[in-house]
Amino acid sequence: MSFDRLIENIVKTQNPSVVGLDPKLEYIPEYIVGKKIKKYGKTLKAAAKAILEFNKGIIDEIHDICPAIKPQAAYYEMYGWEGVKTLCKTIEYAQEKGMFVMTDGKRNDIGATMDAYATAHLGVTEVCGEEIPAFGADALTVNGYLGTDGISPLLEKCRAYDKGIFVLVKTSNKSSGELQDLMIGDKTVYAVMGDMCEKWGVEVMGKYGYSGVGAVVGATYPEQLKEMRAALPHTFFLVPGYGAQGGGAEGVAKGFDKNGLGAVVNSSRAVMCAYKKEECDEHEYAQAARREVIRMKEDIISYLPKIALPE
Repeated sequence: MSFDRLIENIVKTQNPSVVGLDPKLEYIPEYIVGKKIKKYGKTLKAAAKAILEFNKGIIDEIHDICPAIKPQAAYYEMYGWEGVKTLCKTIEYAQEKGMFVMTDGKRNDIGATMDAYATAHLGVTEVCGEEIPAFGADALTVNGYLGTDGISPLLEKCRAYDKGIFVLVKTSNKSSGELQDLMIGDKTVYAVMGDMCEKWGVEVMGKYGYSGVGAVVGATYPEQLKEMRAALPHTFFLVPGYGAQGGGAEGVAKGFDKNGLGAVVNSSRAVMCAYKKEECDEHEYAQAARREVIRMKEDIISYLPKIALPE
């Protein structure tokens, strides 16, 4: 399944991290923005073109040391159809460089509408007999709180096209406990959702012991991360909240298994804006991003066993 490829990329790079490419125009070096504004004017097209150049620069620098990227769809949609085009091109470019791509869209619906989302992001769209990938990502984040009706259409695409999903379980935001920590009988809401991920994943099991149904479990709640790792042995974790949101490497390590696998940790702004933190020449933004990826990798793996495929 799809996460088998992610796991293989993690082992190859010895790096269990994913770079979130969630760009705002203010993150982009002025020399790139100025060049696009000069050519296209102060337009959404100029902004989208600047973001694409920025993204490609980072991907060029990190593709050999980082297994995956995670573009958040909202940061592209805010620049209109030109921004969505940049999302498509970013996905395509990263995959050409051998990276695993997970679109962070948190899609949530049922029936035919969820099937349309699944087709758009994970499947192929039929046009007069031709089947064409619309976005073509390897995985998609989804909200499972509509239940199985919202997940089944995704599982069909996962099976058919070797894709994966990450279901929101215990999110990293401060108010997540308002709902997710409530009790259903003797279990929290997030634990019940985790159990559902294990159940859904039976249909799409991979060869390394993890299914194509992953879970989003935040780095900001390390004890819950540890709890979920023990409770969900076949569920691969996407772990947001490292760094900027306060999650540390020691806590993050609780989400991994004995082989140093089972999770991938996201960092977005710290990588994209590394050149600002370093106060280096903005023309070196991509090299600064590479240095931050290496720093993050070394920080996380210092708390893990050697990363290796299960025997």
